[in-house]
Amino acid sequence: MDPSEPEGPEAGLGPQRSPEPELSAAMRAKIERNRQRAVMLRQARLARRSLAAVEGATSAKISKTIDSGAGFFIEEEEHGEEEQRTRVVVHQPAPVIEPDYLLCDDCQKPFMDSYLSNSFDLSVCDKCRDNVEKHKLISRTEAKQHYLLKDCDLDQREPPLRFTLKKNPHNPTWGDMKLYLKLQVEKRCLEVWGSEEALEEAKETREENRETQKQKRFNKKVKELRRAVRSSMWTKDTSVHQHQYGPEEVVDPEEDLYKKSCTTCGHELTYEKM
Repeated sequence: MDPSEPEGPEAGLGPQRSPEPELSAAMRAKIERNRQRAVMLRQARLARRSLAAVEGATSAKISKTIDSGAGFFIEEEEHGEEEQRTRVVVHQPAPVIEPDYLLCDDCQKPFMDSYLSNSFDLSVCDKCRDNVEKHKLISRTEAKQHYLLKDCDLDQREPPLRFTLKKNPHNPTWGDMKLYLKLQVEKRCLEVWGSEEALEEAKETREENRETQKQKRFNKKVKELRRAVRSSMWTKDTSVHQHQYGPEEVVDPEEDLYKKSCTTCGHELTYEKM
């Protein structure tokens, strides 16, 4: 008998399996990377399912995961007579971020936004807004005439005054009106003139100059009117004068010279008789 042949009951089992080869370190590392990748994909899939929930809690099917031994998982849904197991996914509430509130200068209460804060950068809420007096809007022309401001004071002096545009009520086809906040215009006026007394003095000086120019224009018109009246009353005599001569006088008998004088204008006519 060949000693290499197995004896006893194992003789009929056929040849033995060769032992499995040992995996190298590189193969084991690759398998581990594949396994981790599969775990991450599974977690991402579960996260997408939880985000697709409508109310904050959804029921998800639990699938059977089979380790293939090659570095990845095989998912198989369980089918049977028993009801599928469900898992409730609960969403954590999002962190509450408090908005940046503004503090009203009048009532000292916080507010999020208002007409004055958006249009004129003034921290006043809509409840405290006074359209009649304190927060009245004035036109650009009124700001220049009443407060003696120039265009550079409104547009170029830092910071430029903010304004809103509005259709011209006199004629919509004209340019839009620029409306300024009266409170800000008064503040800019004090920056330009320094004090209310200086503003009043400038107003008085301007008013005196205006009255002087007005009086000069009036005197000029009166003078022109007088000249027109005088010229209308004086009429030029355009009629032809007819001489009326008096008696004839002898000037030189030897030369037969004679003369006659007009009784009206004194004109003398000298003539010779043949």
